[in-house]
Amino acid sequence: MPSSDIELARQARLHRITDLARDRLGIADEHLVPYGHHKAKLTLPYIDTLAGRPDGKLVLVTAISPTPAGEGKTTTTVGLGDALNHIGRKAMIALREPSLGPVFGLKGGAAGGGHAQVVPMEDINLHFTGDFSAIALAHNLLSACLDNHVHHGNTLDIDLRRVVWKRVVDMNDRALRDITVGLGGPANGYPRQDGFDIVVASEVMAILCLSSSLQDLKARLGRIVVAQTRGRKPVTAADLKVHGAMAVLLKDALAPNLVQTMENNLALLHGGPFANIAHGCNSVIATRTALKLADYVVTEAGFGADLGAEKFIDIKCRKSGLTPSAAVVVATIRALKYHGGVNLADLGREDLGALERGMANMQRHLHNLREVFGLPCVVAINHFTSDTDAEHALLRERLGAMGVPVRTARHWAEGGPGAVDLAREVVKACEQKSTLRFAYDDADALWEKARLLATRTYGAADISASSAVRKQIASLQDAGYGHLPVCIAKTQYSFSTDASQRGAPSGHVVDIREVRLAAGAEFVVMVCGDVMTMPGLPKVPAAEHIDIDDKGQVIGLN
Repeated sequence: MPSSDIELARQARLHRITDLARDRLGIADEHLVPYGHHKAKLTLPYIDTLAGRPDGKLVLVTAISPTPAGEGKTTTTVGLGDALNHIGRKAMIALREPSLGPVFGLKGGAAGGGHAQVVPMEDINLHFTGDFSAIALAHNLLSACLDNHVHHGNTLDIDLRRVVWKRVVDMNDRALRDITVGLGGPANGYPRQDGFDIVVASEVMAILCLSSSLQDLKARLGRIVVAQTRGRKPVTAADLKVHGAMAVLLKDALAPNLVQTMENNLALLHGGPFANIAHGCNSVIATRTALKLADYVVTEAGFGADLGAEKFIDIKCRKSGLTPSAAVVVATIRALKYHGGVNLADLGREDLGALERGMANMQRHLHNLREVFGLPCVVAINHFTSDTDAEHALLRERLGAMGVPVRTARHWAEGGPGAVDLAREVVKACEQKSTLRFAYDDADALWEKARLLATRTYGAADISASSAVRKQIASLQDAGYGHLPVCIAKTQYSFSTDASQRGAPSGHVVDIREVRLAAGAEFVVMVCGDVMTMPGLPKVPAAEHIDIDDKGQVIGLN
């Protein structure tokens, strides 16, 4: 019996992606750019022809605050998509592409798990179709051209003390967070402080995922602010005359990638913005395309609902006009007990008291989704063999009192058939009347937007910031950026900015320590707590277990 995700994925009988696209979606070969037999890009001209079609129903999969016990959000997204097709609904999945940083760091794979995976698993988790490489190249081209401009006379009068554009690499490498460039004498430019972010934290990644067309992409790239002049005026990529070349590098990456699940249902995987520093969901183009091709589209937003779902709604939906019909909140009995104070090693034991305490985390997420954002919700409990009947009964009782349906799903072990009950409940939820709401209005000031988010969705008493940060926020407001959404970058593990605060902490103050303008992506990032945009590797990284055997097969990518 296969014992790992990669072994299960290799047992899947994959169909040629061009055959699936033709037979299931009516897409002719000329509208696809194959990357081997099992993955392809949809051409942008073909996507343009879909504009007149009606939209399907959009289902957002989110979760409770993440825990070391795991929740299985991507696995549930895939399993739900398979289950909807199993009950006769025409469904597609729209997901982000995995980043190599987490793959070689913590996860070892991020394309679902068990019998609910998108495949080819190895390709998707590694280089895939080269989108992330293109994003890194475009980002670093801008970095190189900025330093080159200064080296050759600096006619824009860039202040080297106020360069805000870092470089990127798609790997966790803490040694690159803060570096010095330009050493070695005049031939190598001017020495200055610099640093690296991970590719998924790049504004170029966020721009690609929010762009509606190639023209929109180029315009957004041109608005990227990379530095200030000595007179404190912004310097953009358009000022450096490099946004056109960046668009050239990204023209193929803008086209969404078509793959399949282990049950041969179609999925679009495209983009992968970091859910801390950006909006944490797949591209607008991929989601819109899937909605034209299917009756139900299941998509996912990163981390818990306080980060992923909030940004999906307040940034992606606000800017694109997308409207989800329902939300699925993923949890496990184990994770809820962890939020109730149980140590990781003891989660396999029945503990109804801890489960009840931990439900506070889920209840706040449900409150936010239903009361703040106006979405019908279904709770999906990812089943573990250590779960007990009493624990599931208690959860159903408590959520039933809230009027929220809860369904236990076994898609990890059984694939689509294991999530049929969940799929039927989601179809019901999609038929309910709802009115999507945002956590704040466009007209609210930037500071007020952050305060409303913290108090309405995090349970905070207030927000705070140093005088320097408050001055920077006021400057952005005065400069005409006050209408933009805010993107709160904080720990994913807690409603507070302290990762150790499990459950549903209340009354805390969210301190904003840094502000970044993403003028091209069109949001203002407010960094809180000690969140990093260049993660480090753990003591034992997943890379130590990933290898290749004598037959050329990858092993350890679980």
